[in-house]
Amino acid sequence: MDIEQDPAYQQMINGELYLESKPLSDLRNDVRTKLMQYNLIADSEERNEKLKILMKSVGDRFFAEPTFYFSYGVNITIGNHFYANHDVTLCDEGKITIGNDVKFGPKVGLYTPKHPMDPAVRRTEAERVAPITIGNDVWVGGGASILPGVTLGNNVIVGAGSVVTHSFPDNVIVVGNPARILRKNEPQK
Repeated sequence: MDIEQDPAYQQMINGELYLESKPLSDLRNDVRTKLMQYNLIADSEERNEKLKILMKSVGDRFFAEPTFYFSYGVNITIGNHFYANHDVTLCDEGKITIGNDVKFGPKVGLYTPKHPMDPAVRRTEAERVAPITIGNDVWVGGGASILPGVTLGNNVIVGAGSVVTHSFPDNVIVVGNPARILRKNEPQK
């Protein structure tokens, strides 16, 4: 089955409450197995070529250090000139769109799942997601977390260890937990 034909997949990417279907579970397990194999490949070019084919779309000059993890891959779009340091995790139950010239420090996490607040609903294992969008020329410092529904504009720097709980415009440096604007970051002329 083409995963896009799966009703649970459609509910998932539309941000509706959904339960993981058999096709989604099978895809996650297949991707997990391949990522475990690919992250052990010492040759960077070979490793990165194999990682790229698991994702929806990846531009030129993609480089990810091991270990690089994601849930499904089919919801990840990455532009040109992307770098991810060690131990980056993309929970792509929702769509993740990453622009051009983006760099992630070690242990960066992007998390699209929004678990229900009501414990009775949580017990059902149903969840919702919200997409994450990262603009061009973004640098995310080590250990930073970007939460569901966040959009970062162009030329944003996220300080190491920050927890980004809401969206930010172009040309800012954000830090803290929750992240807040530290100062403007206008491009130099």
